Amino acid sequence: MREANHFTEPSLKSLFSEDFKIGAAVNPLTIQSQAALLAYHFGSITAENEMKFASLQPQEGIYTFEEADQLVAFARKHGLAMRGHTLVWHNQTTDWLFQDKHGGLVDKVTLLARLKSHIDTVVGRYKQDIYAWDVVNEVIADEADQYLRPTKWQDIAGTDYIAKAFEYAHEADPQAMLFYNDYNESQPGKRDKIYTLLKSLVEQGVPVHGVGLQAHWNLYDPSLDDIRAAIEKYALLGLQLQLTELDLSVFRFDDRRTDLKAPGADLLALQAERYDAVFRLLREYSDVISAVTFWGAADDYTWLDDFPVRGRKNWPFLFDERQQPKPAFSRIANALL
Repeated sequence: MREANHFTEPSLKSLFSEDFKIGAAVNPLTIQSQAALLAYHFGSITAENEMKFASLQPQEGIYTFEEADQLVAFARKHGLAMRGHTLVWHNQTTDWLFQDKHGGLVDKVTLLARLKSHIDTVVGRYKQDIYAWDVVNEVIADEADQYLRPTKWQDIAGTDYIAKAFEYAHEADPQAMLFYNDYNESQPGKRDKIYTLLKSLVEQGVPVHGVGLQAHWNLYDPSLDDIRAAIEKYALLGLQLQLTELDLSVFRFDDRRTDLKAPGADLLALQAERYDAVFRLLREYSDVISAVTFWGAADDYTWLDDFPVRGRKNWPFLFDERQQPKPAFSRIANALL
């Protein structure tokens, strides 16, 4: 944990102040263990899990805002912008939402009424604090022969719930920027399906304002050409783009090795080169990209530890396990100074 008076490097948010907001995902532990780092280097935060449906309304009508409120208070204290994540998702959503009193599936009218009540309560509570919401998360299927992911949402409400979620969120906070958010967003097949969904929503007049590119990438994939092509295609929609969950794993996704105990100089140099190339590319499109949010802040905590390989450490960020700048940070900073 770094102390507030121990920063000698320029802050990330100042380096990119003319390009886009720089953010980090946080949780109740990291706003303590990484407090100084977050306040110094980042201009916005996103709740990692604390604003998801299961966290906020585990039982019907019983809201548990304590942890989310802690994060909002941290943002207020340090003058940080805040993104809300996420209102509709197939994961981390409790079963009661989809069930009637007999344990069967509810009807469409009931499901949409429950969704509206949840959005009214949650978005309304944080109306003064959250400038953007990931409204709908990950509805596009990964499989090449499938368009939408099969979910209970779709089983009950068809595709209508997607547009309704945006409409409810806009009614609850007309000032908030509303995003569709997904991963593998730069993979050409999935990119085209995301584009198709968003084009349909825009043409229907649905209040969607942006595309969230999760950007869970690694040192090898996706290619810069695919990232560029995705940015350019989404930009055609006239929507705002944000990288919402950026991290660069040091492993390819299908790499299952467990022998690496710390990244060596060669790997750190490769990571520095990759981060430099990615941020050079992003800055080319700063007219359409309004924020870049890392899915964490430093290597002492990352969701990629144990995923997808249990017992394996990962080092995906610009700051190491002691929260000190890595070669990747220096490479980016030197390019901008």
